[in-house]
Amino acid sequence: MGRLRRSRVHKAQRDVHRAARTRVRTRDLDLIQHNDLQPEEREKLENQPIDEEKPGLGQHYCVECAKYYETDVALKTHLKSKVHRRRLKNLREPAYTIEESERAVGLGRDNGKDSMNAAINPKAGGEKSGAVSQGVAKMATEAA
Repeated sequence: MGRLRRSRVHKAQRDVHRAARTRVRTRDLDLIQHNDLQPEEREKLENQPIDEEKPGLGQHYCVECAKYYETDVALKTHLKSKVHRRRLKNLREPAYTIEESERAVGLGRDNGKDSMNAAINPKAGGEKSGAVSQGVAKMATEAA
């Protein structure tokens, strides 16, 4: 007898899940902190003109979560929810800056304050820090 069941039994759910991941995506926290939470921008988002393309005609918008809601009741329920409170907690922390992320991977700027190179090569610039430059200078005089 042959095989009775289909080889692909999950019925292409991989594609459905992939589409759902991008559909639920909202604005990132750093964009909300730097743009949407500014007083003039927040005022514009909360008092938008009627737009038939947006849910609830664009009248019920949560600025912190960057989501539109159908009714005022749905928005008020959302404002009391755990999801909204968690988002507020995340927004209280300062957002990462580009410089901070570069420093985390070791790409930070030197600003000419590299004490080891400044002590060895004074033409490279930079300021000499006390203990390190004295130790390097002492080693250089002993070697000479």
